[in-house]
Amino acid sequence: MGLFVYSLDIIVFIGIFAIVALSLNLEYGFTGLGNFGKVAFFLAGAYTYAILMERTGIPFYLALIMAMLVSAGIGYLVSLPALRLREDYLAIVTLAIGEVLRLVVKTEDSIAHGVWGITVPPAIHWSGMSVLEMRMVNIGLVYFCLILCFIFFQLMTRSPYGRVLRAIREDEVAAEALGKNRVKYKAQVFMLGSALAGLGGGLYAQYMQYINPYMFLPMVTFTVWIMVIVGGPANNWGVLLGAGLVILFERGARIIKDYLLLPIDPINLQYILFGVLVIFLLAYRPQGLLKERQLETKAIEGVQKWKNRSSE
Repeated sequence: MGLFVYSLDIIVFIGIFAIVALSLNLEYGFTGLGNFGKVAFFLAGAYTYAILMERTGIPFYLALIMAMLVSAGIGYLVSLPALRLREDYLAIVTLAIGEVLRLVVKTEDSIAHGVWGITVPPAIHWSGMSVLEMRMVNIGLVYFCLILCFIFFQLMTRSPYGRVLRAIREDEVAAEALGKNRVKYKAQVFMLGSALAGLGGGLYAQYMQYINPYMFLPMVTFTVWIMVIVGGPANNWGVLLGAGLVILFERGARIIKDYLLLPIDPINLQYILFGVLVIFLLAYRPQGLLKERQLETKAIEGVQKWKNRSSE
């Protein structure tokens, strides 16, 4: 029974981090933004949700919406100076933002309770609710949000807006020559990606029912990056696959020590294997397990037909 409940726990974590990974895929995979501070917006969403649920008692869905809005607002403020920097400096700035926010909530006793953390009431609860029932309710809530996010991203990235993002990723100068304001588009993507990371943070807080600053270390950002790189940048299905594989491996390493005697701590071993896996993929399959799908438009179809005729 315990192993079954833990399996449900893994399913919930896959759904939560798949949402965060989709948000990073929009920024990096489709737009080329190296956001190494994803944990900052994940933290902002989690703490916004937790504080609102603890102090106001508003419905959980309103708290989730507010978590998204607060994270989007922080993302917009960060994007204003950061997006005018080169890619390497953008990565450094966003990484620093994550640590700054974590230190702020760590020292803020009056609102965030500092290192003591915040106890979060469950979103949906009734008298006599078992642990198994609570897991099932969370699976339904998390995967409902995940399906909505996935459909939205699929439609957006296949739309003319998504084609502009790909154009900016491939050649910013060419995109600007066609009248596309790259800073405006990047700021919009940064806001949207931050909002979705905030949603993931809110779902994480309501599922864990307790958060503290030590749950939002930079390793969270790197784990999400591994999901995107393994699954395949600019492929939403690939990101879902990457999230599933990484969480299965990460959570599985926590129980393997109960069954196997290893000369090294399983948690440290998983970090080593993650690094080896990323190096291997970047060297031999940089497009990830599922590569980016070619755009399907009438113009591209016309070019392909013309090429086929020319080859004949």
